[in-house]
Amino acid sequence: MSAPLPLRNIAIIAHVDHGKTTLVDQLFRQSGTFRDNQRVEERAMDSNDLEKERGITILAKPTSIEWNGTRINIVDTPGHADFGGEVERILSMVDGVILLVDSSEGAMPQTKFVTGKALALGLKPIVVVNKVDRPDERIQEVLDEVFDLFVTLDATDEQLDFPVLYASGRNGYANTDPSLREGTLEPMFQKIVDHVPPPSLDEDAPFSFLVTLLDRDNFLGRVLTGRVQSGTVKVNQPIHALDADGKVIETGRASKLMAFRGLDRVPVEEARAGDIISLAGLAVATVSNTIADTSVSTPIKAQPIDPPTLSMRFAVNDSPMAGREGSKVTSRMIRDRLMREAESNVAIRVTESADKDSFEVAGRGELQLGVLIETMRREGFELGISRPRVLYGTDENGQRTEPYETVVIDVDDEHAGTVVEKMATRKGEMLDMRPSGGGKTRITFSAPSRGLIGYHGEFLSDTRGTGIMNRLFEKYGPHKGKIEGRKNGVLISNGTGEAVAYALGPLEERGILFVGVGTPLYEGMIIGENAKPEDLEVNPMKSKQLTNFRSSGKDDAIRLTPPKIMTLEQAIAYIDDDEMVEVTPKSIRLRKAILDPHERKKASRKKEAA
Repeated sequence: MSAPLPLRNIAIIAHVDHGKTTLVDQLFRQSGTFRDNQRVEERAMDSNDLEKERGITILAKPTSIEWNGTRINIVDTPGHADFGGEVERILSMVDGVILLVDSSEGAMPQTKFVTGKALALGLKPIVVVNKVDRPDERIQEVLDEVFDLFVTLDATDEQLDFPVLYASGRNGYANTDPSLREGTLEPMFQKIVDHVPPPSLDEDAPFSFLVTLLDRDNFLGRVLTGRVQSGTVKVNQPIHALDADGKVIETGRASKLMAFRGLDRVPVEEARAGDIISLAGLAVATVSNTIADTSVSTPIKAQPIDPPTLSMRFAVNDSPMAGREGSKVTSRMIRDRLMREAESNVAIRVTESADKDSFEVAGRGELQLGVLIETMRREGFELGISRPRVLYGTDENGQRTEPYETVVIDVDDEHAGTVVEKMATRKGEMLDMRPSGGGKTRITFSAPSRGLIGYHGEFLSDTRGTGIMNRLFEKYGPHKGKIEGRKNGVLISNGTGEAVAYALGPLEERGILFVGVGTPLYEGMIIGENAKPEDLEVNPMKSKQLTNFRSSGKDDAIRLTPPKIMTLEQAIAYIDDDEMVEVTPKSIRLRKAILDPHERKKASRKKEAA
């Protein structure tokens, strides 16, 4: 058997949209991973449909390239803090990180989150200033920001002495000279090989392996991915799984071993310490368990994961239209799917309610839970989703605490006043405000997560779509008291049927409509936003009474404004505590949690009395 290639294991970390996945594409191309005539999609690492549509990385994925006789295992990580659970586990598999920063935007909050985790583990960073060909680049200031960030994150002297490359991932070049605008990624490959240490692990000890990713394969069953921490494993070798306390969960055999080669998983006969592999053959073992030779009884210490800060109620869809569009509608199916998700995604917690018809799903943020709902919807599920609520804690004095987030907002100067005013009403505290060049201002706030729920849509309206908001979990702090919610009431359908133009025409004067002509409606469904603060029950199905008498101009065509159609995230952010989003594979509907108007009045009276 041929000698194994020298190894380097690295993770690429960066803020959303700073160009990680595009850079990995170019690393593939220039290392000869793709054939010259091979047709490859752009951002090849963003493999699932939601990643392609949104242009963000959601799942961390390992890959591997070969360069000048060295195998470089690369892990592409999500840039969004909501998917931080993925990143925290991944960092235990690598020996170095490439920190990618945009030459104009600089170090952003999400960069801080992941970099802090990497530095705490003692990983040595290589800083790559990406998109140096931007007209608004400010390379030197960005490098100073990165250095300041490392200092605030308590980097060691060795970590502060980081090498720097200036690159354009899209154009496929990296240089040590910031003025060059051409070349290849050769300097980056060289820097990885020179700067990142090879895995310093014991090849002679018994085999052990920490599970960091779990996925399912139709043919192989559960596939566990991670890095071999010690020893060697061969196909069909007896193995067992240990939990964090060292208890044996199950025993079995390594029925299949697979290594990453480019975008593919390739079967291998054996793997050594330092290799990132996928292993099949166990039915119970899950993320953060240790898989090891049967002689090993001490588990590998897993990284602790930050706790969830937000939860939503996932309920069985009980609307009058339930079961018409989805194929998976029972609580048992929903429960099995959520438990499967919680097993592979350690940042999500699922608890079942006493009535067994709903589940409390806790996660890192609205985006993470929104992606889960969208994925389930595409799989054929029907769900009723409640308004997100934050998870409170208590401090040592027994006082109530709530999660706070650092919010960094980039806006045109003219909108800065509006944003500051809106954040103040949501109990946000301004920490910093500075011009960021090009007529833009960067404002930093510390705000309770509770106040930020539903703000993003309003923020985009206030800034005419030009503002950029980045949020990052900061701490649990003192409870801020009552925060004002949505100011407007809603228009509620008082019957079941199809919306009629004749009825919708006059209702347009009352507010903004969410439904168009011919939309199927039911009693208790929300059809629009009222211009006034109170809710209003209306009849959107009233048709014109026919008479024998017609006057001229009486039958002018009714011209309706196109309805406001909400995306899933907008709908979840919009609803109030007594409302729900009905999610099916084909529709997203807003409704009152209690559909019957009399029951609704009773419930609101009880709430007022309490």
